[in-house]
Amino acid sequence: MIVYNTTYTMPAHDARDFVIWVHQSMLPRVSESGLLRSPRLLRILSHRDQESECFGLQFETESTATLHRWYTQQGEALNGELLRLFDKRIVGFSTIMEEISGD
Repeated sequence: MIVYNTTYTMPAHDARDFVIWVHQSMLPRVSESGLLRSPRLLRILSHRDQESECFGLQFETESTATLHRWYTQQGEALNGELLRLFDKRIVGFSTIMEEISGD
């Protein structure tokens, strides 16, 4: 299983709007594709300050090929929408991880 995580940092005054956009716009659209599953939006508590907020947005998928297909079909457009909404006030980086079984 592949876990796709994007960590976002933004000014604290944008955090509420970001959470609303993720829940009302992004997650429903990602779910429609059926390529990513088990969405999780998490507030990052380490390295917090009063001026900014950090979030992790995670999805699971079967393979990096499926993730690439989702990104080219939908992810690029969603990222563009996010940048239009928040401009340079939001910064993000993505990590692709593979679950390691104990078997």
